[in-house]
Amino acid sequence: MERVSITAYKREATGKGVARSLRRNGELPAVLYRAGKSESIKIPQAEFVKLLKKTKGENILVNLQFPEGNRLAVIKDYQLDPVTGELLHTDFQEVLLTETVRVTVKVITKGIPKGVKEQGGILQHALRELEIEALPDKIPGHIEVDVSDLAVGQSIHVSDLKLGEGIKILTDREEVIATVTAPVVEEVAPAAPAPEITEPEVIKKGKKEETEEGKK
Repeated sequence: MERVSITAYKREATGKGVARSLRRNGELPAVLYRAGKSESIKIPQAEFVKLLKKTKGENILVNLQFPEGNRLAVIKDYQLDPVTGELLHTDFQEVLLTETVRVTVKVITKGIPKGVKEQGGILQHALRELEIEALPDKIPGHIEVDVSDLAVGQSIHVSDLKLGEGIKILTDREEVIATVTAPVVEEVAPAAPAPEITEPEVIKKGKKEETEEGKK
């Protein structure tokens, strides 16, 4: 897994007011978790934004460079303002290279299924994240699933994945990752029968009068 270094500092003060003050000064409030304990820290916001743009949601190892020494971690979560999109907070999970860690990995598909190209089917990408357990250096940035051979009605399940030695899949193995469904055929409603055209009564009356006049 790729490693990226970020400057980090411990912080004593907490709370919403402190967090707002940090962000105004270009710093991002964060929490570092380890063995059920948490530690309040702060990191340069610009560095974290750059990291997110570079990784695009993939897993990486973050080398937190504290003045007293470096600590290795993975990004556990981060929060954005729902209106402005501003980064509000992030969580890190400290890891050791000798201990396995549980993480969620993004699942992406590769290729165009033959069921789509040849049969007009529709690819359904059902599972977009997978939970795994592995040593930090074994964690993949993402998991790529080749769907090229899928025909209509066929699926790829979690149990079909082969992630390599040392990676344990924790997600239910029966979960469907991707499937190709048959194209939707719209039913055409039967045409309504044409209405029976009847001669207006006024015309019938006129014909009758004409006939009576002819008799005279």
